[in-house]
Amino acid sequence: MAKRMSGQKAVTPDVDALAASVKASGKGGLPPVHLWNPPFCGDIDMRIARDGTWFYLGTPINRFALVKLFSSILKREDGKYFLVTPVEKVGITVEDAPFVAVDFEASGTGREQELRFTTHVGDTVTAGPDHPIRVDLDPDTGEPSPYVHIRAGLEALIDRKSFYRLMDLAEVQEGWFGVWSGGAFFRILSAGELDLA
Repeated sequence: MAKRMSGQKAVTPDVDALAASVKASGKGGLPPVHLWNPPFCGDIDMRIARDGTWFYLGTPINRFALVKLFSSILKREDGKYFLVTPVEKVGITVEDAPFVAVDFEASGTGREQELRFTTHVGDTVTAGPDHPIRVDLDPDTGEPSPYVHIRAGLEALIDRKSFYRLMDLAEVQEGWFGVWSGGAFFRILSAGELDLA
């Protein structure tokens, strides 16, 4: 998957090898990265910014197909992020969450409501017990950072416009302002903080 650069610890992704690994993993769906446990080959100068932009050697990766490919072989272990194939594993930097939820569709109401999120790389999930929504509050500013679980410990930061739409759908349950989806209630903020209790 990667070639070592002379005199440097960084490695250069071999796109053809990555594509071959993904293709060999089966038709359709995502590669079974949870089954792959290859040796660690070092870190590469690849970063996912908070807005979901992928960078390599400081330059944005503008090819959507390549970003989608890399995102399909992303794995999280012990709070760190890696690109993996059956034979190699390389570390990358993720500033916040590896995905950004850029939109969602709502169907139903109340406890029957379902919220189906779409990420910037085309993944879709319906929030529920297997794909929970959570909100972190910045301890200094109180600004909320909302997330939805995508797969295997990988989350998407819910973008601002989608978060505002979520707030429009929210209701109060047991002192919490939140949303229903997939039969579960997800707390967003304390109703007391919003003077809604």
